[in-house]
Amino acid sequence: MEYERERSHLIRSLREQRVSEKTLKAMKKVPRHLFVPPVQLANAYVDTPLPIGYAQTISAPHMVAMMCDLLEIQEGQKILEIGTGSGYNAAVMAEIIGKSGHIYSIERVEKLAIFARENLEKAGYSNVDVIQGDGSLGYPEQAPYDRICVTASAPDTPKPLIEQLKPGGIMVLPEGEGYQRLYIIKKSLSGEVKKKDWGGVIFVPLLGQHGFDLYDNKRGKR
Repeated sequence: MEYERERSHLIRSLREQRVSEKTLKAMKKVPRHLFVPPVQLANAYVDTPLPIGYAQTISAPHMVAMMCDLLEIQEGQKILEIGTGSGYNAAVMAEIIGKSGHIYSIERVEKLAIFARENLEKAGYSNVDVIQGDGSLGYPEQAPYDRICVTASAPDTPKPLIEQLKPGGIMVLPEGEGYQRLYIIKKSLSGEVKKKDWGGVIFVPLLGQHGFDLYDNKRGKR
C-alpha cells in the first residue's frame, strides 16, 4: 500500500506518546497523503503541521490524536468541528464515530472548504458535511452536539459554541493570541459548564464574529 511504511512509523511514534488504541486505529486507516497539497506529499506522515495555503495549516498528527482522545469520542456521536482545513482531522474523527455518527465541519475559507470536500470524497468519507461560513457562530441548524472540536484559537470561549454543546457533552478548543492554552470544556447534564486548562499549544487564529477580528492592525487582512 502506498505510504504504508511511513504511516506505520507514524503510528508507532504516536503509540509511544500513549495515544489511545481507538485513536491509533482510526489514524492508521486515514490516508493523510490525500489531505496535503502535492508539494507536501513527501512530508505527509511526518509528525508536524504542514501549510495548506491561505495562512492555514493541517495540524500535526500528535495534536489531532491528543484532541481526539481528550474529546472521548464514541461511535454514533454527532460532532461539530470548527476549522475544517484540508479535512484530515474530520476524517480521523469520522473513523471513530463510524457510519452511524456524523460530523458537521465549518470552514471560513471557501477554497479550503472545496479542497476539504474533495479530499474527504477521495478518501471515502460520506459522514462529514463541510459548510463554508463563520465557525465562531457554530452551526445551530444541527445543534446540539455531543462533541465540539475547535482547531483555531479564539480570544475566549465563543458563547454560541457553549450553547450548542449538548448537556453531557465535551468541547476542546485553544484560546489566546500569542500565548495559547488548550481547554477542555465539559457541560454537565444539568447544564453546568466546567473548564480545564490542558497546556500550551500553537494554532492559527479563529476569525469571525465571536473570534478575532477579520481586520487586525497587527496581522492585516486575513
